[in-house]
Amino acid sequence: MELLTALSIGLLTAVGIFQMLRRNLIRSAIGLIILANAVNLFLLSTGAYAGTDPAYVNETITGQRSDALPQALILTAIVISMGGTAFVLSMLYIISSRYKTSDMDKVEGLKY
Repeated sequence: MELLTALSIGLLTAVGIFQMLRRNLIRSAIGLIILANAVNLFLLSTGAYAGTDPAYVNETITGQRSDALPQALILTAIVISMGGTAFVLSMLYIISSRYKTSDMDKVEGLKY
């Protein structure tokens, strides 16, 4: 199961980076979203509970507790990625309405 999780995280990261390097701005924004989801899945897998009992039980019953730090990191990463995605989508809207295209090669005003 850990191999499947590692492969899915690696695949999501590779697809996200590949899409971010494309010349189309819309695909770059989608790549950013995929990469943010890969980071969230990675943070979730670092805090995975590898026991036989449920993770959210009383400590006195099993003597083990779930680590709350990865959950807090994932919540923070979700909020930050949503803010970054909103910013990228707003910039994409402004660029596409001003230049009437989403191709980076055809946008001339942003170059030196």
